[in-house]
Formats: sequence, C-alpha cells, structure tokens
Amino acid sequence: MSGERLERLERLRDLAGRVPAKPGVYLMKDAQGRVIYVGKAAVLPHRLRQYFQAPARLTPRTRAMLRQVADFEYIVTSNAVEALILEANLIKEHTPRYNVRLKDDKAYPFVRVSLDEPFPRLQVVRRRAKDGGRYFGPYADVGAMREALAILRRFFPVRSCRKPLLPGKPAERPCLNYHLGRCLGPCTGEVSPEEYRRAVEEACLFLEGRHDRLVPELRRRMAEAASTLEFERAARLRDQINVLERATERQAVVAPSSVEQDLVALAQAEGKRALAVVQVFQVRRGKLTGRAHFLLEEGLEREPGEILAAFLAQHYLEAGSVPREVLVGEELPEPELLAEYLSERRGGPVVVRVPRRGNARKLLAMAKENAETALSEELTRLAGEEALRAGAAMALAEALGLPDPPRRIECYDVSHTQGAETVGSLVVFEDGRPKASDYRRFRIHSVDGPDDCRSLREVIRRRFQRARQETAAGRERFARRPDLIVVDGGKGQLSAVREEMRLLGVDDIPTVGLAKEEEHLFRVGQSEPVILPAGSPALHLVQHLRDEAHRFAVSYHRDLRQKQVRGSVLDEVPGIGPRRKRELLRRFGSVAGLRRAGVEELSAVPGISRALAEKIWQTLHP
Repeated sequence: MSGERLERLERLRDLAGRVPAKPGVYLMKDAQGRVIYVGKAAVLPHRLRQYFQAPARLTPRTRAMLRQVADFEYIVTSNAVEALILEANLIKEHTPRYNVRLKDDKAYPFVRVSLDEPFPRLQVVRRRAKDGGRYFGPYADVGAMREALAILRRFFPVRSCRKPLLPGKPAERPCLNYHLGRCLGPCTGEVSPEEYRRAVEEACLFLEGRHDRLVPELRRRMAEAASTLEFERAARLRDQINVLERATERQAVVAPSSVEQDLVALAQAEGKRALAVVQVFQVRRGKLTGRAHFLLEEGLEREPGEILAAFLAQHYLEAGSVPREVLVGEELPEPELLAEYLSERRGGPVVVRVPRRGNARKLLAMAKENAETALSEELTRLAGEEALRAGAAMALAEALGLPDPPRRIECYDVSHTQGAETVGSLVVFEDGRPKASDYRRFRIHSVDGPDDCRSLREVIRRRFQRARQETAAGRERFARRPDLIVVDGGKGQLSAVREEMRLLGVDDIPTVGLAKEEEHLFRVGQSEPVILPAGSPALHLVQHLRDEAHRFAVSYHRDLRQKQVRGSVLDEVPGIGPRRKRELLRRFGSVAGLRRAGVEELSAVPGISRALAEKIWQTLHP
C-alpha cells in the first residue's frame, strides 16, 4: 500500500474516532465529493472504524470501495429505525455506486389520487411525496397499471385533467372525456362534491383490490336504479360488477381469508453478470391479488440476506401499502429492526419471518421459481442487446475506417432561441449504452447571438480543459478519452470542432459530423459523406446518440427560459417573494396555468390575499 493511501486511511480512522457514539447514517465520498456509499449504524464510530483497518481483513468489495473514499460525513439519528429510514431515503437521493439499488427505480410509476383537491384527479407519477395525495404502486408491470387505468376511466370516471376546480366555480365547457363518459365533468357543475367524492372512494377501493367491499355496494345501487326505472344507470352498474367479478375470479385463493402478507424471493445471476431479481407476491384476504418482479444491478457483491434487506427497506419506503406479514426466503440481518421500521410505515404491527413449512413455504417456493424465470429472461434479453450493440459498433467502425469498434462515444449539441440562452450538451455512450453519470451540460459564455460553430468550440474547449485538470489531480472520469466524437451538425460544425481540438492537442481522436436532415456522416478531409444503410444497427446507434444529445441540450435550454419567464413575470408583482412564487407555481404548474386562473382561485392559495391576487391577475393580463 502506498504511503499516500496509508496516510489517508490514518486520517479517516482518526476522524471516525471523533464521531459521537450514537445511531445514525454515514456517507462515503470520493475525491470529487460524490456519495459512493450510504450505510447505517447503531453506534457510528464502531461501524466506521471497521472500514479503516488493515485491508487484508476486508472483503474485496469493501477494499475496492475504500480505494475511492476520500472523506465521509455522518448524520446522527434518535434511534436505529430512524437511521434505516434515512439510509433508504439517501440511497434514493444519491444513487451510490456501491449500494444495492433497484434498477431504474425512478421509472416505476405510481397512480396518485389527489385527495388534497376539492375534486380529486388521477395522475401517473414517478415519485411518491407527502403532499396529501393517495398513492398506489409502484407498478413494476406498467401494462397492469394501464389496464387498471383503462377500467377506472370507463367505470369510475374520475377526472385526469389539470384544471384547478373549486366548488361553486362557474360552469365551464366540458372536454371530450366528459362526452365519452370517462369523466363525471365536475367542471360543468352538474355533479355535487359529495357524489364526485363517492366515485373517488370507489376508484380507491378498486385500486386497493377491495372488490369484496365494492361489489355489494354496486349491487345495492343497481337494484335501487332498477326499482326507479333508471335502466341505463342500472346497466352501467351491472357492467361494473361483471368487470370486478371477472377480476376477482383471476385471483387465486392461496390462504385463509384473514391472511394479509407479501412473499419476497430473490434470484441471483452467477458468473460475470451482476444482476438479481426480487419477486414479490401480494396476498390480501387470502387471495393472490398481485405480483411484480424488480431488477437489482448494483451492490450485489454481498450475502443474499443483505441484498434482500436492502431491497425491502427501499421498496417499502415507496410502496402504497405494507401488509401485516412479510415472508422472505433468506435469513435477514437485523430482522427485528426491519420489522420495527415496517410497523412504523404501516401504523400497526408487522412480522418479518422466514417460513419453514406449510402453505406459506410452498407459496414462497413458487415466488422463487418466478424470480428465477424472470432472471433467466432478463439475462437472455441483455445478451441479445449486447450482441446487437457490439454489431452496431463494429459496423460503425468499418464504415468510418476506424481500427477498432469505439467503446466510448461522446456526442455534442447546442441549443438556443435566436441566440438567447445558448447551451451545449455532452452525452456519453459506453459499449452502446447511455452513461448518464458522465453527461454534462454547458451554459455558453463566450458567444453572443446564434453561432453554433463558436458555441461548439467553447464546449469542446471546456471539456478537454477539464480533462487536463482531472488528469493532473489523478481523477478518472473526464481524464478518459473517447474513442469517437460525434458532432450534431455538418461540415461547418465539424471543421470548427476539429480546429479547436487541434489547438488543444487532441485532434488524434476520430471525429465525425452528423448532418441533421440527411443523417449523413462527414469525416475530416473527405468531401463525400458516409451513408449508413437505412435501418442498420449502426445508424440506429448514431441516431440514438444525436437524439439524446439534442434532448439533453433542449431540456436545459427550456429550463433556463422558464426560469427567466417565471422571474420576469412574477417578480413584477409587489409582495411576491420566493416562497409565494414557489407556492403559486406548485399549485398552478406554470405561468400559463396562472394566466388561466381567476382571482378567486389565486386568492385560495395560502399566503395570497384577495388584493394581492388582483395584482397578480392584472400583471398577467395587461
């Protein structure tokens, strides 16, 4: 071990000794200040000192992590359960490299019912928040979610629009969903808040799977409608009952009717590919009401029980419901702590255990088998994708005359509106896949007006100057040179970028320009473009690169423009500070939403008086 590393470990060990002997969370950071691992501890200094000991006593995974640790910080909590909750939240926030993490966990959607509004609406959202709404999910199977929403919109017509509606508000012209029978139309004033709330409650019962409560109520209302000769309404209720009964028939009875449990099984890939699948079976009132599998691809170099415990902490942090029992297929570290955490989330006692015999053991074995099947399918899919990406890189190398297939490709683009708020983007693909952690965006400082060539030169200059700084500091990310650079543009943009690269001494890196319309590739010193065959994997690869760079640049440019618009409009109103501005934009979504709002709606926002609402309205409607 080098003297520098010994000195660093000695310093970290000394810092760990000064940490208070209390429960809490620690965050390991690399030289750039990025969080690479989050952990919890019942006694912080005891756990931290275990890291900063002789490397021979550590696991290979911990040694690899410690080679990158430059510092750490800690947060003291009141007890171990608070530490577990905070750890799960911080993993979600920082997505550290060495933690067990759900693959693409931000992509699993929820269905939100906005109970914080007078006329609640249905939304599909990607994050759960403490905002007064009710959340169902997460849905690992997006198809199942869409099927549920289709049934909801047909039989429980709760609105999905973003109109801010208030009781007593003047009637509006209804949208197409109202005429199609997919919305009760609270905007028309034809439905009372009480009747609308009843539809919302029924929608929530449907999403919970509480058909046993919903069907008797619908039967009662169908009989009532028939007795008053409202045959059309009775027929609609009959159709609702039929749909719910068919859904109930598909739910297998697997346990006594009082059982409420989740069964969680893990399957891990063996060999080079670090991948795992967790299968969750939901049993409610003795019926198998749902199942979903989740992919894990980070931090898997540990015992199965540790992986499962980390998954459970993250999964139930977001899950819409927590059952009375969680049955697992592996012995967990600190199961009592996890049970206490889940009990707090549920608001009632939760048991976490490994079933040894009986029906629960058989059902858990079935969950394990499903997990292994899902893992096998995922590995097969990934192998096919890898072969396709390798073929695309090989074909691109042949077309461009490169000596080897490019493993790391960087693509650059710029975006502006008539020269205003010009920004640049850098996206990185490694082995044919986007590497979002290496994406960068640039606000252009040296160019006035619409000049893509000079803007691209500034982006290239800043990128490689950063590489020199990181190389001198012994860092890795931007010190690594790309195998190929793609510039979104034709010959002019390519020439500008190559001139800047020559000045920087990096013009030995192969560089091509991708023309926007014909999608031809231009090379340095060659007048004729390279035309990739339509539909070829190589063309799909460069199109994906270009589209991703364009998306990343445009989204940054749009953010800057929106900030400018928000500031310029709302800052003109006396009495509107940052807090009230945030509250207004949170309630109405955008300046356009504010313009659609009336004085009454504006004055309903906390902190906005009627006089201030009138000032806002007058400013927005000069």
